[in-house]
Amino acid sequence: MTASLNPAAPHHLPAFITAPGETDVLMGVMAVFLVIAVLAVGLLFLRLHTLPERMAHRSHKLQFEIVAVLGLLALFTHMHIFWVAGLLLALIDIPDFGNPLRRIAGSLEKIAGLKPGEGAAESPDEIGDHSTLAETADEGTVEVPKTIPLPRMPKERTHA
Repeated sequence: MTASLNPAAPHHLPAFITAPGETDVLMGVMAVFLVIAVLAVGLLFLRLHTLPERMAHRSHKLQFEIVAVLGLLALFTHMHIFWVAGLLLALIDIPDFGNPLRRIAGSLEKIAGLKPGEGAAESPDEIGDHSTLAETADEGTVEVPKTIPLPRMPKERTHA
């Protein structure tokens, strides 16, 4: 059987119309383009979605984990307010109160004559035994745990 055109069809067909049994090149090109476009839009969405987390990570913010959790909440709940809150939190500098307090504690340990970090090892449980307190409380006498005396530092004499 020969392939002949219908008498009602135009004699000059567009290039995208293929003959029966031949490969449709335009459909293959469009399928590849669609896959690439979907991947590109998805990548753009995820890059934009992780923007607050990348900003907080780059500047070593203390609230990095909070920003990351807000980003995950925004991703899974589709509530954009979490993303906006994470972005605002990534832009804010929260003051670091931990470093000055650690430095103060280290200075106080140095003044007391302790090694750095040694003062934190002494807890109230290590100073006195609570089992003796419970046993002697029934008898009416309470044993008070002894405290560790601090060493006396020699006074520095300054002359004017």
